Amino acid sequence: MQRPVGVTIIAVLGIIGGAVLAVLGILLCAGGAMLSGMAQRPAGTMMGMGGAVVGVILLGVAALYIVAAIGLLKLQEWARILAIVLTAAGLLVSVLGLFDVFRHPHVLFFFGVFVRHIVVVGIDVWILVYLLQPGVKQAFVASA
Repeated sequence: MQRPVGVTIIAVLGIIGGAVLAVLGILLCAGGAMLSGMAQRPAGTMMGMGGAVVGVILLGVAALYIVAAIGLLKLQEWARILAIVLTAAGLLVSVLGLFDVFRHPHVLFFFGVFVRHIVVVGIDVWILVYLLQPGVKQAFVASA
């Protein structure tokens, strides 16, 4: 069976998202290491280490996104399941981010972040609905 176009789109989005997360992870690791090295106080060292830890976590999540995307391109069922799990987790974070937006008093900042979260929630919902459709699921089963 031929790969559905939506699966290709989701895989490309996964590769782009994974690359962005990888860059952010590298920057946080480097920034955390620099901050730890320059810190004169224990609090600065802890903040630097915290940045590095978050950077490593982002690198791990980036790797998961890229692995899932490559698996989606090959129509691997495990990749479809991993993509569903990663998308559901991202949806949860985005929905929680929507509530956090209301803490910011700046109207322009509030509007921009709010719109961003709405767009991400919409994309995540589309991905989940799409990957759970029987026809799409069949494409992964048929390729096994």
